[in-house]
Amino acid sequence: MSEPGALEALISQHIVTAMKAHDAERTGTLRLIKTALKNKSIDKRAPLTQAEGEQTLASMIKQRRDSIEQFTKGNRPDLAAKEEAEIVVIEEFLPKALDEAGLVTLVSDTLAGLEAALGHKPTVKDMGAAMKAVQAMLQATGVRADGKAVSELVKKHLAG
Repeated sequence: MSEPGALEALISQHIVTAMKAHDAERTGTLRLIKTALKNKSIDKRAPLTQAEGEQTLASMIKQRRDSIEQFTKGNRPDLAAKEEAEIVVIEEFLPKALDEAGLVTLVSDTLAGLEAALGHKPTVKDMGAAMKAVQAMLQATGVRADGKAVSELVKKHLAG
């Protein structure tokens, strides 16, 4: 599924399946995904690569997490539950997210490599370089992780 536009084609197939199953919520979410991908490819004026498609989906998840936070504060659990259901559907099309233990291991291994490259133990002043190295490692291994969680872990490792 690495050729440009493959993700959009896959979403289209899932829309047809969801429509045949009369699953209105899933169909609606899949249409939102397809629209977001289509808009992104129009902005780019070319079909999206796999990485660009995944980036678009990741930002959709981030938007929904922000919405859930706002709906929870506003005492609207019904809307928060709807956003949560959309996240579940969107995540189906992304690589598996790294669990907490895996993320801790990845961050500590990456920072150990950074320490060898810098010649000294990285400090909080090296946060930018550390984040860049961890993000590169995440991309190289083909897994994903929540940016906020990565940032907090890196900060904790650098401070400790």
